[in-house]
Amino acid sequence: MTESSLASPDSFPFGQEVVWEPDPDIASASNLRKFMDRHNLSDLDALQERSTADVAWFWEAVLEDLDIEFYRDYEKIVDLSEGIRQPTWCVGGKMNIVHNLLDTWQGTPVEDRIALRWEGEDRSTRTLAYGELHRRVCRCANALRDLGLGKGDRIGLYMPMTPEIVIAFLAIVKIGGVLLPLFSGYGVGAIVTRLQGADAKALFTADGFARRGSPIEMKETADEAVEQCPSVEHVVVHRHLGRDDTPMTDGRDHFWDDVMAGHSTEARTARTDAEDVVMIIYTSGTTGPPKGTVHTHCGFPIKGAQDMYHPMDLKPGETMYWMSDMGWMMGPWLVFGTLTIGATMVLYDGAPDHPDPGRLWRMVDDHEVTHLGVSPTLIRALKTHGDAPVNASDRSSLRAIGSTGSPWDPESWRWCFETVLNGEKPILNYSGGTEISGGILCGNFLEPLKPAAFSGLVPGMDADVVDAEGTPVRGEVGELVLRKPWIGMTRGFWGEDDRYRDAYWNRFDGLWVHGDFAAIDADGLWYILGRSDDTINVAGKRLGPAEIEALLNAHEAVAESAAIGVPHDVKGSEIVAFAVLEPGRDESDDLREELLQGVVDEMGKPLKPREILFADALPKTRNAKVMRRVIRAAYLDEDLGDTSSLDDPSTIEAIRAAR
Repeated sequence: MTESSLASPDSFPFGQEVVWEPDPDIASASNLRKFMDRHNLSDLDALQERSTADVAWFWEAVLEDLDIEFYRDYEKIVDLSEGIRQPTWCVGGKMNIVHNLLDTWQGTPVEDRIALRWEGEDRSTRTLAYGELHRRVCRCANALRDLGLGKGDRIGLYMPMTPEIVIAFLAIVKIGGVLLPLFSGYGVGAIVTRLQGADAKALFTADGFARRGSPIEMKETADEAVEQCPSVEHVVVHRHLGRDDTPMTDGRDHFWDDVMAGHSTEARTARTDAEDVVMIIYTSGTTGPPKGTVHTHCGFPIKGAQDMYHPMDLKPGETMYWMSDMGWMMGPWLVFGTLTIGATMVLYDGAPDHPDPGRLWRMVDDHEVTHLGVSPTLIRALKTHGDAPVNASDRSSLRAIGSTGSPWDPESWRWCFETVLNGEKPILNYSGGTEISGGILCGNFLEPLKPAAFSGLVPGMDADVVDAEGTPVRGEVGELVLRKPWIGMTRGFWGEDDRYRDAYWNRFDGLWVHGDFAAIDADGLWYILGRSDDTINVAGKRLGPAEIEALLNAHEAVAESAAIGVPHDVKGSEIVAFAVLEPGRDESDDLREELLQGVVDEMGKPLKPREILFADALPKTRNAKVMRRVIRAAYLDEDLGDTSSLDDPSTIEAIRAAR
């Protein structure tokens, strides 16, 4: 195998058999099938071919299918005169996406439909219908204007997942402002980097939130950050915990209730250009310094809604709960997508396994969730508690489970499919990213599924898998690339145009290199195998860490694992793996040797790990991505770099202790 060749998928421990077939009645009634019928397309292959051969036709058809309204019609759906790196969409069009999220539903039966269902860790609940949400957003928009905020102003959202974060989110968009979502678990440095980078003018925050019954302060962290950000003129504080000792700065800080008081529940929506910036959202920073991806009114919201409506088949009136924080792309994606469709979103402010591992499944029943979004990492954690917490719930409302954030291992996938979904409903594996505004690949209700696989491409995404020279490959691992632009493509990195081009466009001429390893099997099903910048190159044999991790995770004693590459004088790199054991399983040299031998048996002696170490926990982001870069740095005693997106910084010590 040459230096430029990539590992064969024959070594993947992924199931090869089809385990789920679509129901013909559900498929024929799906949003996607109706879209194809409307355009006389016989099947998904025909749709995929036309959607990528004629991107202008496709995205215009999507806007029509989603019934997106413009104040002034666009003259041209896409202008590619500057090349595929810099397309302009909905040229000359005037639209504010919040008109399509809220304004358009007023005076219709949807006004009385539930838009948002919220649950707190203490089991308190709140609901907001489309009409009430609209009135509260208008009041908030008027309050923001009264503070002197308006079109183009960047406004940060550093809040827990409560109804108020959605109200603030939509009010910022309504006045023509620019959203700057911030992960609620960020430390001071991460907040400063983002507020300064965007030159933010205001910040929404809260006094704090609760996790596992313990209060977590937020305002103090926000204060320390804002002191280093002179551009921030106003801080609006929601008293979520109801603290009496919340520190407030005169002239700058305003309690939520005070600043909203007296304002009208009617407000005009700013008339923005379709390509005006609606959001700057930073990536998690797992592969270097965070990048501020730029998104517009006709970009991110449309792509997110299309993904929900077409492959995921979310229908008006159905309910989606995707576990996320507003600081990660799936938070804004949830808001934009559900409200465009006229569906219901669920927000939960708490730990998904508190006070017991049945919490998530009870929430599915209580809120009649039809589409539940999880990460494979969470499923691996919940699987350790066995089937009983799942079986104590009904879950009959579920039509599908969506998953994103990290690659599946087949054992956890099967457990989720067979135990949670009774082997009857699909797992909609979903992969893309913040820069994509949603998915490149996704499961659907029309095509069969194999364990851990994706059904195929999201319509409109012209993706391929190529080798190190940029040549398309099948039957082996390669780089995931995109050949054509799509409406949700980030318009660049805020203030860093050169870095944007370097990140995606400069490796292969005319190809967007996404940074994921992927493979396509003989039946045309796709697999994502982890970040290609996590590549482990052992004596010219390149593999993604997911291959090793899937083998380890298949062992009954292992709950989850992470594989990294470390330097070797002769081989270039060696594999080191960390395994977190199931509860009640003890570390032992015999178990370590058994795991090592399992990897050798499947991967061959040349890919035998240097060592397998037992750790109590793995460093992850809040949206459950394992931070292999941080694991590698901790193992090698190197600079950890940006750790702002870590959910629990103490996990770094777990890696050091294992070492």
